[in-house]
Amino acid sequence: MQTHHAAHALGLALLLALSAVAAPASAQDVVQDPKQPSVDNPHMHIYGNDDLSNCFAHFDGNDTTGSAEQGYGEEVWPNQNGQQIEMDYTCKMEESFKQDMYLNPNGTIQILLNFNIDADGECTGDRKCENLNLTLYKGTFQIARQEFPSVDRSGQDDTVTWDINIDKNMTRFNRTQEPQLRVEYSYPGYDSPFTCIFFYCGGSFRMYYHTPGNDSAEVGFPVVNQTIPGEGGGDGGIGDAVSDALPGFGLVAGIGALALAAVGASRLSREE
Repeated sequence: MQTHHAAHALGLALLLALSAVAAPASAQDVVQDPKQPSVDNPHMHIYGNDDLSNCFAHFDGNDTTGSAEQGYGEEVWPNQNGQQIEMDYTCKMEESFKQDMYLNPNGTIQILLNFNIDADGECTGDRKCENLNLTLYKGTFQIARQEFPSVDRSGQDDTVTWDINIDKNMTRFNRTQEPQLRVEYSYPGYDSPFTCIFFYCGGSFRMYYHTPGNDSAEVGFPVVNQTIPGEGGGDGGIGDAVSDALPGFGLVAGIGALALAAVGASRLSREE
């Protein structure tokens, strides 16, 4: 009889512990900060300063604080014969995620950027000619890279669109793995030893930032709510349930239930 009561007590404790840790929390519903991602706020907007030395991003399409008033960042090489128009910068999240971001495994990340590039030199000799390249990171981990060889380089506005199909490495962005977008470009500017004396030479590189009311300079994520324990990349066991529940609550409740059961079993043993 003593063993029977103790087994019942421990069984009840285990049931309580599992119930406590398995209560899921929606990763995107907990936080309503407009700078954070959610199902209803899935677009990361790109901002920055005048010369592209500080490119940053967040999910609030109306908050342009710290971004260039003219709506773009630009580097200019004026009247410099044979100058290399070279850019390499990364747009990072202004603030860390407050919750993990989960993406639809069947969805697509959509990137839209506008550029104005004046780099009309010739690829002769050992001069470096590297087309526009975009790289998307999850933290420091590269998840996609694409070259855009057809981008205009004669000083005309041009739009770049890039669709990235979600794979197994993209379904969850942890709070320490925020998205980053790297931009690389290197091409010779206009080069002529004679006409540069009288006409414009050199070159420029401009990227437009997001401004309220337009859809430029943004990255659209297929954000979904995470409500099923164990879908965070683990094996679906108790450990995953704890990680997807309210932080720390399930674990504490589970330990408390086990402690109460142990006390109950001890009392039953003495009464028997």
